[in-house]
Amino acid sequence: MVKVKTHKSTREDGLIIAAKDLFWRFGFKKVTIEEICKKASISKMTFYRLYPNKTELAKRILDIVIDDSLVKFREIMEADCDSGERMRRMIQLKMEGTKEISREFIEDLYTDSGSQLQLHMLLKTKESREEIVSTIKKAQQSGVLRNGFKPELLVALSTQMTVLLEDKSIMALYNSPSEIIMELTNIVAYGIAPEKQK
Repeated sequence: MVKVKTHKSTREDGLIIAAKDLFWRFGFKKVTIEEICKKASISKMTFYRLYPNKTELAKRILDIVIDDSLVKFREIMEADCDSGERMRRMIQLKMEGTKEISREFIEDLYTDSGSQLQLHMLLKTKESREEIVSTIKKAQQSGVLRNGFKPELLVALSTQMTVLLEDKSIMALYNSPSEIIMELTNIVAYGIAPEKQK
């Protein structure tokens, strides 16, 4: 995550870990700066030395999570393994990245139209889509992935997941957003054939 170099960065690491845990469990809006400080064992004064507000802290957390996922995605694409194992690792990465995220956080992120946090997420999503498309194209050129599909379509399908996460009737069918994301990922990766035919 964040390398520990100084006393300040140690405090920042603790703050990031504490805030991420609270945001992921309870959502962005419900969590207060006081609750974050208490969990991170820091004062509000220290919080404000590190971040001007809760939104900037949440943006930093999203940056770390997304950037870390992109590094792992590139590693999967460059790994020496067959396509089935590569797909298994990609699904595992998606699952690990979403398993702890609460419904509240997803709703705060995607339904608070025009908020600074949503605009930041949209920008990061655009940047990461470009990176993923580029990585997939390289994998296609090296024969790791099939040449016949357009990576942009795969990425577009992935981004449409957020629309489904806003659909309350779909959300009601599952226990968590991560279950929906994994179901969609499996459908895209394997289709709807029975398990034994995959």
